[in-house]
Amino acid sequence: MAESTVHTFEDITTRLDEIIATVRSKDTSLERSLDLFDEAIKLGSKAVELVDSFDMSPTEAAMLEEAQDSPVDADSDAPAEASDNSAEGTGA
Repeated sequence: MAESTVHTFEDITTRLDEIIATVRSKDTSLERSLDLFDEAIKLGSKAVELVDSFDMSPTEAAMLEEAQDSPVDADSDAPAEASDNSAEGTGA
């Protein structure tokens, strides 16, 4: 995906994933990796601009607030189990 075709946040994350895969390749030269790093910095700046310019509708804001206020059951159980397991592991 060319940098000029990146217009949405999803496009940016897709392109960043492509960059990461390319840089991790052992066949990628240092010079190419540095060029991709520069592109990734530009994409990051564009992502920040998109996030900063995003305006939520009142409905979206209410949905976000509701989601933040409601507890997540799976996460609330995990710490309790972890503390129970650590107590069993110590013999206490």
